[in-house]
Amino acid sequence: MAHFSDALSSLYTALVDSRNGYEEAAKDAGKTGLVSLYEEMIALRRQSIAELEPLLIKAGLTPDTGGSFMSTVHRTIISFQSMLTDLDETVLPGFIDGEKRILETYDEAIAHSGDPDREVLTRQRAELIERIAEMERRAQKAA
Repeated sequence: MAHFSDALSSLYTALVDSRNGYEEAAKDAGKTGLVSLYEEMIALRRQSIAELEPLLIKAGLTPDTGGSFMSTVHRTIISFQSMLTDLDETVLPGFIDGEKRILETYDEAIAHSGDPDREVLTRQRAELIERIAEMERRAQKAA
């Protein structure tokens, strides 16, 4: 169970950090066409985080909704980038890479999970794969 709780905690923190990054991007995006994408990702993160909180509690952990130091790093990078250029389709490759790293965190949590937790994690992972595919299509279209 220690492996699962560690993996679940890492996943939860990654999702909180990611949500915080998307919130910063949505705030700094101005009127770019990606605002709706950022808002969709924020909603997905909020839903995923809310679904993971009971699993964390069941595993004896306390959900930390503030995220990690990486939240600060993500916010700073996005804020700085928005000062230099628009947060348009040119930033999608960076977001896609980040999402793929989160998939790896899902894989770790799934590998150590049991039912019914695995069902929640597997469904969330599948939803994320769909969002990544959408981002990749938008990035290819813009190239």
